[in-house]
Amino acid sequence: MEYTSFETDKVIAGMENVRMDSARFEHVPGADESFAMLRIVRKYLSFGEQAEALFSLLDHLLKREGGQTSVFVRFFLSDAANQEAEVMRRWKDLGVVCPVSVIQQPPLDGTKLAAWVYSISGASVTRSDVLYKVNTVHYTHYWMVNGTCPEADSAHQTTALLEEYEASLRRVGCDLPNHCVRTWFFVQNVDVNYAGVVTGRRENFLGIGLNEHTHYIASTGIEGRSADPKALVRMDAYAVAELKPGQQQYLYARTHLNPTSEYGVTFERGVKVKYGDRSHLYISGTASIDNKGEVVHVGDVRKQTERMWENVEMLLKEGNASFDDVAQMFVYLRDTADYEVVEKMFEERFPMIPKVILLAPVCRPAWLIEMECMAVVREENVGIQPF
Repeated sequence: MEYTSFETDKVIAGMENVRMDSARFEHVPGADESFAMLRIVRKYLSFGEQAEALFSLLDHLLKREGGQTSVFVRFFLSDAANQEAEVMRRWKDLGVVCPVSVIQQPPLDGTKLAAWVYSISGASVTRSDVLYKVNTVHYTHYWMVNGTCPEADSAHQTTALLEEYEASLRRVGCDLPNHCVRTWFFVQNVDVNYAGVVTGRRENFLGIGLNEHTHYIASTGIEGRSADPKALVRMDAYAVAELKPGQQQYLYARTHLNPTSEYGVTFERGVKVKYGDRSHLYISGTASIDNKGEVVHVGDVRKQTERMWENVEMLLKEGNASFDDVAQMFVYLRDTADYEVVEKMFEERFPMIPKVILLAPVCRPAWLIEMECMAVVREENVGIQPF
């Protein structure tokens, strides 16, 4: 993985006040992947000024030469009720077709917005029903973003979202058990509403044949909200159409973690998707937990961070990867007072990996911190089509 970082006022004239950290994976010509985290440098700027700076850089990135196409963007906002519509208006003005996820998860550096941009060379993006269709050389990728069903409780909303998602996949010849790779559930007031997400997801999965004897789906369930106060759950999801049995390897790290079904939840700790020339590893939201399902180091964010890193490292190792292969990280904190300690720890250990630290309480109050990440590894998988 090749890492770069710069502040735009030092590099690109007219695009002041944004820092971009990026990772680039190059292996087979024509299928390079880039992961960029865009963050505001000067937190005293108004939201309009911050948005102008970030979208100026986005415009440059999305239209740059070199053949890369942005295939997924996520905006992290400090106040969705006042910012979401403006972000979507500015995005529409760019005139780019791309799945765009928007969620209220305030950046903890004190700024009002940040963005993650995922790009692939040679890809094309079209809208297909509620899905966005991304074509690479040999595979068709489908993204669903900003799914909501703003009625009834969180269990009903989760069930309705999964049913709608399954129906949309079937309309393009896919299904959730065999083709969905990754989901994100953003839960308004997670301490109250996460239990409903757990119930709704479990019941839906049982109905489509997903259980502790088959497999679940890699996922993050975390605090996050949209501009609509009735939307208790917001969902993003990613699927790949041409996956064959065995191309998804589920990651467990059982020396350090227990199966999630042992404490009543239904997601995989991580998944490795094997292509002929590379593998993608998606590590689910991971916290300071042991192989009995117990919270480790209650009340100590430093030690929880270290145990969380250890757990993630073991999941990566099971997929023949390491932190050297990680392309991006999202870090979630419950308490704003922990930001400076955690930010220093991450900068010391992972100074170049694109990352953002967000205010987003985890599903158990005793977990002070959680992280997720994606890694890309070079492979020579005989008999599998390259990416």
